[in-house]
Amino acid sequence: MANTKSAIKAARKTVRLTSRNRSVATNLKTLRKKLDTAAKGTDLAATKAAASAYVSAMAKATKSGVVHRNAASRANAHVAKYVFAK
Repeated sequence: MANTKSAIKAARKTVRLTSRNRSVATNLKTLRKKLDTAAKGTDLAATKAAASAYVSAMAKATKSGVVHRNAASRANAHVAKYVFAK
C-alpha cells in the first residue's frame, strides 16, 4: 500500500493509464486482425481501407505513448508489404 500522498496519486494514475493503454492495444489488435483477413481476400479496396485504419490508429497510439515509435514504424512497413503485394 502506498504511504505518501505522491505514491497514492501515482497508484491512481497507474490504474487510469493502464486501462486506457489496454483498450488502445486491444483496438490495435482488432484492426490488425481485420487487415489480415482483408489481405487474404481478393478485394484491394478493402485491404487498403483496413490498412489505412490500422496505420492511423497506430500513429495515434504512438503519439500517446502506448506504442514505441520503432515498433509502429515496423508495423507500418509490414502493412505496406500487404498493400503492395496485391
